[in-house]
Amino acid sequence: MRLKLASIDFLERDVRLRMPFRFGVVTLTESPQVFARCRIRTEDGRQAEGAAAELLAPKWFDKNPALSNDDNCEQLRASLRVARKQYLAHGMRTAWQHSSPATGLVENYGPALVDRVLLDALCRACGVSFYEAIRSNLVGAEVFEGIDLAQFFATLKPAGSIAARHTVGLVDPITAADQKERVNDGLPETLEEVVAVYGQRWFKLKVGGDARADVERLSAIAAILDRIPEPYHASLDGNEQYDDFEGVAELWAKIKAESRLKRLVESIIFLEQPVKRQKALERNVSGIDKPVIIDESDDAMDAFPRARALGYKGVSSKTCKGIYKSLINAARCAAWGKGYFMTGEDLTIQAGVALQQDLALVSLLGITHVERNGHHYVNGMADLSGAEQEAFLAAHPDLYERSHGATRVKISGGLLAIGSLDCPGYASGAMPDWDTMRRMT
Repeated sequence: MRLKLASIDFLERDVRLRMPFRFGVVTLTESPQVFARCRIRTEDGRQAEGAAAELLAPKWFDKNPALSNDDNCEQLRASLRVARKQYLAHGMRTAWQHSSPATGLVENYGPALVDRVLLDALCRACGVSFYEAIRSNLVGAEVFEGIDLAQFFATLKPAGSIAARHTVGLVDPITAADQKERVNDGLPETLEEVVAVYGQRWFKLKVGGDARADVERLSAIAAILDRIPEPYHASLDGNEQYDDFEGVAELWAKIKAESRLKRLVESIIFLEQPVKRQKALERNVSGIDKPVIIDESDDAMDAFPRARALGYKGVSSKTCKGIYKSLINAARCAAWGKGYFMTGEDLTIQAGVALQQDLALVSLLGITHVERNGHHYVNGMADLSGAEQEAFLAAHPDLYERSHGATRVKISGGLLAIGSLDCPGYASGAMPDWDTMRRMT
């Protein structure tokens, strides 16, 4: 279907964290969130508006220590401006045809957000859900690397719920004894409290690049997780904190040798991007007896095949890297056969369209658990207008609840209920309150 793109606007508002979160080399306490809004017209005259959102997260897309957080945010804004200019200038049939396999996480940020906002508008114009748009190949995918993408898309089946994998950051308190002071807003603060309140059985554990310190912290975490009577599962995320694979091998050897970590070792499902992206694709990783996946190294459309040649078994799905890249990588896993897989990662996603679009994507890909922590570090929609909070709660009563003074993500028994995402548009029956935002400069 041919589309006419009338406009793309970018707006921002600030997100305040209720607790600091450290990943890699940065500790976040606040961050801007950017929203994309577009207007399209189809060849038969139908018009629609689309929405999408993403944090302007520093020190992930580009971890150059010489750049400040503000520098990182401006890099991402520049990527958005370039994408808007290109999309408006060249036109498109659908977002799929205009998706670019450009190299670089920063360069992909702009097209990734624009692709989502265009797909939302296309779905609304056609009165179909995201699931239907992909399964019926409304996006116009063709054969890629010998894979019939349309045929693969037709096999995809979203679920009505998905497990939330809780991330334990490098400064997150494990027990109350780790806290100098409490937030005291009634929400869980320690890992011990998270397990008790949300009932999660899937976890993501950050490691910081010092094998000895990492083993001690993992032992403290295991002391809490080992109290769970039924099996639990965990991934280890290095966030590029190890300089080389010798350091990773040392870490894994120490973990396996530590008696306090016996059950935790059995729970580990994969290791995520332990080595800096500059070196991650230089060595074979087959010597590690757990699957290793790429995340930050997934900077181009050919990154996963290159990683596969070095023994990597998986790759992360993140809407900030591009929904079409995720769909292609899922098709690759199916074509390559047993042992290859995708994971759902992205802890900073906020309640509303950003959260919902990512959940819909990973569910359609058949991923059964996804890293989710926006509800832990931010009190849901507490800082948003009452009208916006009520709109999302009314449209998605299975995913949200009203508690602790805000519309918040609802997790029951460790699960997120997402049946309501099967609605016209890209997984959202509500729109952001545009009037409460500032225009991106």
